[in-house]
Amino acid sequence: MKDIVDFIKNIFNTDDFIPLHEPKFIGNEKKYLNECIDSTFVSSVGKFVDKFEKDFASYVGSKYAIATVNGTAALHISLILAGVKDDDEVITQPLTFIATCNAISYCKAKPIFIDVDIDTMGMSPTSLKEFLEKNCEIIDDKCINKTTKKVIKACVPMHTFGHPCKIDEIKNICEKWKISLVEDAAESLGSYYKGKHTGTFGKISAFSFNGNKIITSGGGGVIVTDDEALAKRAKHITTTAKIPHSYEYVHDEVGYNYRLPNLNAALLVAQMENLDKFLSSKKDLATIYKEYFSSINIDFVEEPNDCSSNYWLQAIKLENKKQRDEFLEFSNSNKVMTRPIWRLCSELEMFEKCQKDELKNAKYLEERVVNIPSSVRL
Repeated sequence: MKDIVDFIKNIFNTDDFIPLHEPKFIGNEKKYLNECIDSTFVSSVGKFVDKFEKDFASYVGSKYAIATVNGTAALHISLILAGVKDDDEVITQPLTFIATCNAISYCKAKPIFIDVDIDTMGMSPTSLKEFLEKNCEIIDDKCINKTTKKVIKACVPMHTFGHPCKIDEIKNICEKWKISLVEDAAESLGSYYKGKHTGTFGKISAFSFNGNKIITSGGGGVIVTDDEALAKRAKHITTTAKIPHSYEYVHDEVGYNYRLPNLNAALLVAQMENLDKFLSSKKDLATIYKEYFSSINIDFVEEPNDCSSNYWLQAIKLENKKQRDEFLEFSNSNKVMTRPIWRLCSELEMFEKCQKDELKNAKYLEERVVNIPSSVRL
């Protein structure tokens, strides 16, 4: 363990504390922030909001992007636009950040947990197909859960740590079973599956710019879609459902104050300008880690077949939970931040009674996967 910690300190060239993933501000961030302050457009209206949405849509290859205050808000609105409402059910994976299940709960819907694949750590299309064939039927063009009698309205796979899941297979299954595909692409900016950017396979998707993401504005999120009507509605209900008018304040429904301030958008515009440099640096780090961990017979998590991963958080798989816990204790005690993969959402008190399959792979990964320092090195 000491050798691993020493190796990581050598990579990052410091004996000080090494965080898991720190933001990097090396471009026009201060310049654009000053422009916001000088213009007085610091809130939800301003040129940087419009520019960021245009730049982001172009980068991922989508027709529309709608900025939001954070990734959870983006996912919440995406589910609403997919038609998820009270008493519906939404299929997702247990191995994900809590925001995925929280967004489902905000819609007053219930998650159903489907196992992940070992290689992608994302939703398994094989497990999804098996669950649907065993438990569901199509009635009146709706996917009905034969156990609960409820409608399964949407499916939310997540691209874990920036490694794409087998999203084309999941998309085909969802189409067959009349389920809307909503991609949780919070961690996968810069990741591609078979040459197509993640977040552009589903009806609608959500990205996050939390402080630990590859690019950040402190918070921030964005909704992506190719559907013009969905895009317009997303913009409307994330901006308090206000009818556009130069001075009157009339709102035509209960909306959400999920607007991304111009200040935050200014940061994101500057961060986007250096995104390719950041991605290149993270690929280089993955190559270094891969070579080192291979030499000491530890399994380093590589990008799956047919994928180009952003390697947002680099990860290793240890032999068992005991070795994982010992490594976490030693590394964090020696100023190298590491963390285990998330506790399965299906085991958390608020979701433990939700329907699920065996989750064999998810449990295996939960006991072994550890994230190691992954910051951009520029």
